Amino acid sequence: MLDFSDKYYLAMSNLCISNPLFKAKLFEYFNFDIEKTFNAGKEDLKGLSEFCDGEITIPRDFLKKRDEIDPDKVCEDFLSTAEKYNIKYITYEDEKYPEMLKNIPDFPLMLYYKGSFDGINFNKTIAFVGSRKASINAKEALHGIISGLKGSDIVVVSGLAEGIDARSHKSALENGLKTIGVIGSGFEFTYPSSNKKLYFEIENGGGLIFSEYPYKTPPMAYQFPLRNRIVVGMSYGTVVAEARMKSGAMISAKLTLDFNRELMCMPGLISNPNTEGIYYLLKNGASMVTNSDDVLEALGWEAETIEREELCLDGIEKEIYEIIATEAQNMETLGQKLNIKTGDLMANLTSMELKGLIKQAGGNYFISG
Repeated sequence: MLDFSDKYYLAMSNLCISNPLFKAKLFEYFNFDIEKTFNAGKEDLKGLSEFCDGEITIPRDFLKKRDEIDPDKVCEDFLSTAEKYNIKYITYEDEKYPEMLKNIPDFPLMLYYKGSFDGINFNKTIAFVGSRKASINAKEALHGIISGLKGSDIVVVSGLAEGIDARSHKSALENGLKTIGVIGSGFEFTYPSSNKKLYFEIENGGGLIFSEYPYKTPPMAYQFPLRNRIVVGMSYGTVVAEARMKSGAMISAKLTLDFNRELMCMPGLISNPNTEGIYYLLKNGASMVTNSDDVLEALGWEAETIEREELCLDGIEKEIYEIIATEAQNMETLGQKLNIKTGDLMANLTSMELKGLIKQAGGNYFISG
């Protein structure tokens, strides 16, 4: 059953204005009264600019767009969609609304969601962001960090994009951690389509998917940087794994600092163009993290994690493990370094994969998470 005031939250979410700061400031101006916020007239808005110290201007077409929206009709449409596609929502007034998110200047007034709040600890949230075209090395290093958090109540937050985002969510699920994805469109769209299985896994027990957009809102380029503020805004810190100087990940890094949250970066190969942003951030004060303990230390957290058993390897397997531990290798390079026959190398690699010590991806071998 919808609360009476909720129809105005739904109506505001359907009000297409590209600057979410305006909506947040308007809501504050009317003392967090959503009905007054939506129904504000021209005269009511006269003191808004002064209230915001000139920080924002009223969009020229705000009143026109607002007058085109019927809150009751919006409610009707939402209820039919929600029932069919199992979509729910939380508003700023809801006790489930993440407290950290209330502390950012352009907080969303409401969020649509799929999934469940069961097991989600909003006091232990970490954002993981990075390149959509991330290297295999970065993905595997990230997987290692998240695997080190196994057995804890830490929640992995990311943007459900390709690359680092997808790897972050998958690693969380593989290690029994809850994860939150924030998308830059309405739920009618699975973007990118390659993440369809990932969406399903998160919705069905893995955690939550949030969107600030109504169901039929298509993915638009400007919406993804706005999505980043929610990813970072509900998190106590952000781990950046590969980022060019001009990228969404660098936008997230800046937002992390603007919101006074902990910024952490994973180092990578200096020859990789995707690390130029990482080393810029590290030179300017970001914490360097190479394992889960570094992340916990940067945030001042303690978390129970499962300790790994000490490895007992000898012979060729030990040599292979030591080489791969330094840097991922393909079979040809390993054969040259070890100077052994291809058949013998294959037998050892297969044995190590079956033991769960190493894994193969993109033609290279890696240490398993």
